[in-house]
Amino acid sequence: MAQQIPIVMRAALGPHWEFTADGHHIEVHHPHRGTPYRPPRRPPSWRELLDSLETGFARAGVARDACLPLRWGRETELTISAVQALDPLLKDGQLRTYRSGFLPQPVVRFTGQRDATGHLKEGFLTSFVNVSRVQRIGSLDEYGTVLDAWLTVLSQLGFHARHLSINGKLSTWRRRQVEGITLRFRHLDHTFGDIVLLWNTEHPDRMAVDLGSGLERLAWARTQERWHQLIYGSFAGAAPPTTLDAIRTATLLLGHGITPAARGAGGITRRVINTIDRDAARLGVGALVRDMYSYWSLFGVLRPPWPEIAHAIEEEMRL
Repeated sequence: MAQQIPIVMRAALGPHWEFTADGHHIEVHHPHRGTPYRPPRRPPSWRELLDSLETGFARAGVARDACLPLRWGRETELTISAVQALDPLLKDGQLRTYRSGFLPQPVVRFTGQRDATGHLKEGFLTSFVNVSRVQRIGSLDEYGTVLDAWLTVLSQLGFHARHLSINGKLSTWRRRQVEGITLRFRHLDHTFGDIVLLWNTEHPDRMAVDLGSGLERLAWARTQERWHQLIYGSFAGAAPPTTLDAIRTATLLLGHGITPAARGAGGITRRVINTIDRDAARLGVGALVRDMYSYWSLFGVLRPPWPEIAHAIEEEMRL
Protein backbone atom coordinates (compact mmCIF):
# COMPACT_ATOMS: atom_id res chain seq x y z
CA MET A 1 0.00 0.00 0.00
CA ALA A 2 2.90 2.34 0.72
CA GLN A 3 4.01 2.09 -2.91
CA GLN A 4 0.51 2.93 -4.14
CA ILE A 5 0.07 6.05 -2.02
CA PRO A 6 2.03 8.43 -4.32
CA ILE A 7 -0.04 7.20 -7.27
CA VAL A 8 -3.29 7.73 -5.38
CA MET A 9 -2.22 11.18 -4.21
CA ARG A 10 -1.25 12.31 -7.71
CA ALA A 11 -4.60 11.17 -9.05
CA ALA A 12 -6.51 12.94 -6.26
CA LEU A 13 -4.56 16.21 -6.16
CA GLY A 14 -4.03 16.67 -9.88
CA PRO A 15 -1.18 18.40 -11.74
CA HIS A 16 -1.00 21.51 -9.53
CA TRP A 17 1.32 19.93 -6.95
CA GLU A 18 4.96 18.87 -7.11
CA PHE A 19 5.80 15.38 -5.83
CA THR A 20 9.15 14.05 -4.67
CA ALA A 21 9.08 10.36 -3.73
CA ASP A 22 12.03 8.00 -3.50
CA GLY A 23 10.27 4.88 -2.25
CA HIS A 24 11.03 5.67 1.40
CA HIS A 25 9.86 9.27 1.78
CA ILE A 26 7.42 11.59 0.07
CA GLU A 27 7.26 15.40 -0.14
CA VAL A 28 4.38 17.28 -1.77
CA HIS A 29 4.65 21.04 -2.36
CA HIS A 30 2.84 23.72 -4.29
CA PRO A 31 4.93 25.06 -7.21
CA HIS A 32 4.43 28.66 -5.99
CA ARG A 33 5.56 28.04 -2.42
CA GLY A 34 7.56 30.76 -0.75
CA THR A 35 5.15 33.60 -1.50
CA PRO A 36 4.45 35.92 1.46
CA TYR A 37 1.83 34.91 4.00
CA ARG A 38 -0.57 37.43 5.50
CA PRO A 39 -2.51 36.34 8.61
CA PRO A 40 -6.14 37.48 8.95
CA ARG A 41 -6.63 41.01 10.24
CA ARG A 42 -9.24 39.75 12.67
CA PRO A 43 -8.49 36.25 13.95
CA PRO A 44 -11.65 34.09 14.04
CA SER A 45 -13.16 33.23 17.39
CA TRP A 46 -13.09 29.59 18.50
CA ARG A 47 -16.79 29.34 17.69
CA GLU A 48 -16.25 30.76 14.19
CA LEU A 49 -13.36 28.38 13.53
CA LEU A 50 -15.35 25.37 14.71
CA ASP A 51 -18.39 26.39 12.65
CA SER A 52 -16.21 26.88 9.57
CA LEU A 53 -14.76 23.40 9.98
CA GLU A 54 -18.19 21.84 10.39
CA THR A 55 -19.50 23.69 7.33
CA GLY A 56 -16.47 22.76 5.26
CA PHE A 57 -16.76 19.08 6.08
CA ALA A 58 -20.53 19.16 5.51
CA ARG A 59 -19.96 20.50 1.99
CA ALA A 60 -17.81 17.43 1.37
CA GLY A 61 -20.65 15.21 2.60
CA VAL A 62 -19.08 14.58 6.01
CA ALA A 63 -21.46 15.09 8.92
CA ARG A 64 -20.41 15.94 12.45
CA ASP A 65 -20.71 13.02 14.88
CA ALA A 66 -21.03 13.08 18.67
CA CYS A 67 -17.83 13.18 20.69
CA LEU A 68 -16.53 10.09 22.45
CA PRO A 69 -16.83 10.10 26.25
CA LEU A 70 -13.78 11.65 27.90
CA ARG A 71 -13.64 8.78 30.42
CA TRP A 72 -12.55 5.94 28.14
CA GLY A 73 -11.67 3.16 30.59
CA ARG A 74 -10.39 0.66 28.05
CA GLU A 75 -6.72 0.66 27.09
CA THR A 76 -6.44 4.21 28.43
CA GLU A 77 -8.29 5.82 31.33
CA LEU A 78 -9.11 8.89 29.20
CA THR A 79 -9.81 9.49 25.52
CA ILE A 80 -6.49 10.50 23.99
CA SER A 81 -7.45 10.64 20.30
CA ALA A 82 -10.49 10.62 18.03
CA VAL A 83 -8.95 7.58 16.32
CA GLN A 84 -10.23 5.50 19.25
CA ALA A 85 -13.62 5.76 17.54
CA LEU A 86 -12.24 3.20 15.06
CA ASP A 87 -11.28 0.59 17.70
CA PRO A 88 -13.94 -2.02 16.79
CA LEU A 89 -12.84 -2.01 13.14
CA LEU A 90 -9.10 -1.75 13.60
CA LYS A 91 -8.45 -3.64 16.81
CA ASP A 92 -11.23 -6.23 16.76
CA GLY A 93 -11.67 -6.65 13.01
CA GLN A 94 -15.39 -5.87 13.26
CA LEU A 95 -17.34 -4.13 10.51
CA ARG A 96 -18.35 -1.16 12.68
CA THR A 97 -16.97 1.90 14.41
CA TYR A 98 -18.04 3.86 17.48
CA ARG A 99 -18.20 7.11 15.50
CA SER A 100 -17.72 8.18 11.89
CA GLY A 101 -17.34 11.58 10.26
CA PHE A 102 -16.15 14.89 11.65
CA LEU A 103 -15.26 14.77 15.36
CA PRO A 104 -14.08 17.83 17.32
CA GLN A 105 -12.92 15.62 20.19
CA PRO A 106 -11.60 16.98 23.51
CA VAL A 107 -8.70 14.81 24.66
CA VAL A 108 -6.16 14.67 27.48
CA ARG A 109 -2.57 13.58 26.83
CA PHE A 110 0.62 13.79 28.85
CA THR A 111 2.90 13.16 25.87
CA GLY A 112 3.42 16.76 24.71
CA GLN A 113 7.00 17.72 23.93
CA ARG A 114 8.82 19.55 26.73
CA ASP A 115 11.85 21.81 26.94
CA ALA A 116 14.94 21.31 29.12
CA THR A 117 13.11 22.79 32.13
CA GLY A 118 10.22 20.35 31.82
CA HIS A 119 7.70 22.88 30.53
CA LEU A 120 5.52 22.15 27.52
CA LYS A 121 6.91 23.56 24.29
CA GLU A 122 4.89 25.98 22.20
CA GLY A 123 2.22 24.14 20.26
CA PHE A 124 1.59 21.56 23.00
CA LEU A 125 -1.08 21.31 25.70
CA THR A 126 -2.18 18.61 28.12
CA SER A 127 -5.80 19.06 27.01
CA PHE A 128 -6.83 20.10 23.52
CA VAL A 129 -9.39 19.47 20.80
CA ASN A 130 -8.46 16.77 18.29
CA VAL A 131 -10.38 17.84 15.15
CA SER A 132 -10.59 14.70 13.04
CA ARG A 133 -12.30 12.99 10.18
CA VAL A 134 -12.44 9.31 11.07
CA GLN A 135 -14.13 6.76 8.83
CA ARG A 136 -13.93 3.32 7.32
CA ILE A 137 -12.84 3.21 3.66
CA GLY A 138 -13.10 0.51 1.07
CA SER A 139 -10.19 1.45 -1.19
CA LEU A 140 -7.12 3.65 -1.48
CA ASP A 141 -9.01 5.87 -3.89
CA GLU A 142 -11.19 6.92 -0.95
CA TYR A 143 -8.01 7.82 0.95
CA GLY A 144 -7.13 10.20 -1.87
CA THR A 145 -10.63 11.68 -1.81
CA VAL A 146 -10.35 12.33 1.95
CA LEU A 147 -7.03 14.09 1.42
CA ASP A 148 -8.33 16.27 -1.40
CA ALA A 149 -11.43 17.23 0.59
CA TRP A 150 -9.23 18.29 3.55
CA LEU A 151 -7.28 20.68 1.35
CA THR A 152 -10.60 22.16 0.24
CA VAL A 153 -11.68 22.62 3.87
CA LEU A 154 -8.36 24.30 4.66
CA SER A 155 -8.85 26.63 1.71
CA GLN A 156 -12.25 27.64 3.08
CA LEU A 157 -10.56 28.41 6.43
CA GLY A 158 -8.22 30.84 4.68
CA PHE A 159 -5.18 28.60 4.15
CA HIS A 160 -3.70 28.88 0.67
CA ALA A 161 -2.28 25.81 -1.05
CA ARG A 162 1.02 27.57 -1.76
CA HIS A 163 1.76 27.70 1.99
CA LEU A 164 0.91 24.04 2.60
CA SER A 165 3.00 20.91 2.20
CA ILE A 166 2.68 17.19 2.93
CA ASN A 167 5.53 14.92 3.94
CA GLY A 168 6.20 11.57 5.57
CA LYS A 169 7.77 8.15 5.37
CA LEU A 170 6.38 5.66 2.91
CA SER A 171 6.80 2.86 5.41
CA THR A 172 4.37 0.91 7.55
CA TRP A 173 4.33 1.01 11.34
CA ARG A 174 2.62 -1.59 13.52
CA ARG A 175 1.09 -1.43 16.98
CA ARG A 176 -0.31 -4.78 17.98
CA GLN A 177 -3.44 -5.43 15.85
CA VAL A 178 -3.10 -2.25 13.77
CA GLU A 179 -0.82 -1.17 10.93
CA GLY A 180 -0.62 2.24 9.34
CA ILE A 181 1.14 4.86 7.27
CA THR A 182 1.34 8.46 8.49
CA LEU A 183 1.82 11.61 6.41
CA ARG A 184 1.99 15.07 8.02
CA PHE A 185 0.71 18.49 6.99
CA ARG A 186 2.71 21.67 7.37
CA HIS A 187 1.73 25.30 7.03
CA LEU A 188 4.89 27.32 6.49
CA ASP A 189 7.13 26.04 9.33
CA HIS A 190 4.35 24.62 11.54
CA THR A 191 3.32 20.96 11.49
CA PHE A 192 -0.37 21.11 12.33
CA GLY A 193 -1.86 17.71 11.51
CA ASP A 194 -1.64 14.40 9.72
CA ILE A 195 -3.51 11.83 7.66
CA VAL A 196 -3.15 8.21 8.70
CA LEU A 197 -4.10 5.19 6.62
CA LEU A 198 -4.93 2.34 9.00
CA TRP A 199 -5.90 -1.31 8.70
CA ASN A 200 -6.39 -4.40 10.83
CA THR A 201 -3.35 -6.67 10.56
CA GLU A 202 -5.37 -9.87 10.19
CA HIS A 203 -7.94 -8.25 7.87
CA PRO A 204 -6.05 -5.75 5.64
CA ASP A 205 -9.23 -5.04 3.68
CA ARG A 206 -10.71 -3.46 6.82
CA MET A 207 -9.19 -0.04 6.32
CA ALA A 208 -9.86 3.39 7.75
CA VAL A 209 -8.60 6.95 7.58
CA ASP A 210 -7.84 9.20 10.53
CA LEU A 211 -7.30 12.74 9.29
CA GLY A 212 -6.66 15.14 12.10
CA SER A 213 -5.26 18.30 13.59
CA GLY A 214 -5.57 20.15 16.86
CA LEU A 215 -8.07 22.99 16.82
CA GLU A 216 -5.59 25.10 18.76
CA ARG A 217 -2.70 24.25 16.43
CA LEU A 218 -4.88 24.99 13.44
CA ALA A 219 -5.67 28.45 14.84
CA TRP A 220 -1.97 28.98 15.65
CA ALA A 221 -0.94 28.18 12.08
CA ARG A 222 -3.65 30.40 10.63
CA THR A 223 -3.24 33.45 12.88
CA GLN A 224 0.52 33.32 13.64
CA GLU A 225 -0.30 34.64 17.12
CA ARG A 226 1.91 33.97 20.12
CA TRP A 227 0.99 30.55 21.47
CA HIS A 228 0.12 31.39 25.08
CA GLN A 229 -1.73 34.54 24.05
CA LEU A 230 -3.80 32.51 21.61
CA ILE A 231 -4.72 29.87 24.19
CA TYR A 232 -5.21 31.94 27.33
CA GLY A 233 -5.98 35.43 26.06
CA SER A 234 -5.83 38.01 28.85
CA PHE A 235 -4.81 35.30 31.34
CA ALA A 236 -1.57 34.48 29.46
CA GLY A 237 0.64 36.35 31.94
CA ALA A 238 -1.49 35.81 35.04
CA ALA A 239 0.24 32.60 36.20
CA PRO A 240 3.02 30.20 35.14
CA PRO A 241 2.20 28.20 31.98
CA THR A 242 2.10 24.93 33.96
CA THR A 243 -0.60 26.34 36.22
CA LEU A 244 -2.64 27.69 33.32
CA ASP A 245 -2.41 24.32 31.56
CA ALA A 246 -3.45 22.48 34.74
CA ILE A 247 -6.51 24.67 35.37
CA ARG A 248 -7.52 24.32 31.72
CA THR A 249 -7.25 20.51 31.96
CA ALA A 250 -8.89 20.24 35.37
CA THR A 251 -11.86 22.25 34.08
CA LEU A 252 -12.33 19.74 31.27
CA LEU A 253 -11.98 16.71 33.56
CA LEU A 254 -14.31 18.00 36.26
CA GLY A 255 -16.73 19.23 33.62
CA HIS A 256 -17.08 15.61 32.50
CA GLY A 257 -17.71 14.40 36.04
CA ILE A 258 -14.21 12.99 36.62
CA THR A 259 -13.67 14.05 40.23
CA PRO A 260 -10.41 13.64 42.18
CA ALA A 261 -9.77 10.12 43.44
CA ALA A 262 -6.91 7.90 44.58
CA ARG A 263 -6.72 5.95 41.34
CA GLY A 264 -8.16 5.55 37.85
CA ALA A 265 -9.40 8.54 35.86
CA GLY A 266 -10.02 10.45 39.09
CA GLY A 267 -6.37 9.93 39.98
CA ILE A 268 -5.49 11.84 36.81
CA THR A 269 -7.68 14.76 37.92
CA ARG A 270 -5.92 14.80 41.30
CA ARG A 271 -2.52 14.65 39.64
CA VAL A 272 -3.38 17.58 37.36
CA ILE A 273 -4.69 19.79 40.18
CA ASN A 274 -1.58 19.06 42.25
CA THR A 275 0.58 20.77 39.61
CA ILE A 276 -1.18 24.12 40.18
CA ASP A 277 1.09 26.68 41.82
CA ARG A 278 -0.63 27.51 45.11
CA ASP A 279 0.93 30.96 45.33
CA ALA A 280 -0.14 31.85 41.79
CA ALA A 281 -3.71 30.73 42.55
CA ARG A 282 -3.92 32.38 45.97
CA LEU A 283 -6.74 34.68 44.83
CA GLY A 284 -8.71 31.76 43.41
CA VAL A 285 -9.14 30.06 40.05
CA GLY A 286 -12.70 31.14 39.26
CA ALA A 287 -12.00 33.65 36.50
CA LEU A 288 -9.83 31.28 34.46
CA VAL A 289 -12.17 28.33 35.07
CA ARG A 290 -15.10 30.40 33.75
CA ASP A 291 -13.10 31.25 30.61
CA MET A 292 -12.02 27.63 30.04
CA TYR A 293 -15.56 26.42 30.79
CA SER A 294 -16.85 28.59 27.97
CA TYR A 295 -14.27 27.06 25.63
CA TRP A 296 -14.96 23.42 26.52
CA SER A 297 -18.70 24.01 26.31
CA LEU A 298 -18.32 24.52 22.55
CA PHE A 299 -17.82 20.76 22.18
CA GLY A 300 -20.50 19.37 24.47
CA VAL A 301 -22.52 19.99 27.60
CA LEU A 302 -20.48 20.02 30.81
CA ARG A 303 -22.17 18.45 33.83
CA PRO A 304 -21.59 20.87 36.74
CA PRO A 305 -21.74 24.67 36.40
CA TRP A 306 -18.42 26.47 36.40
CA PRO A 307 -18.59 27.75 40.02
CA GLU A 308 -18.76 24.12 41.24
CA ILE A 309 -15.70 23.26 39.19
CA ALA A 310 -13.75 26.22 40.57
CA HIS A 311 -14.79 25.24 44.11
CA ALA A 312 -13.74 21.60 43.54
CA ILE A 313 -10.29 22.69 42.31
CA GLU A 314 -9.77 25.03 45.27
CA GLU A 315 -10.93 22.39 47.76
CA GLU A 316 -8.54 19.81 46.29
CA MET A 317 -5.68 22.32 46.49
CA ARG A 318 -6.29 22.68 50.24
CA LEU A 319 -5.80 18.96 50.92
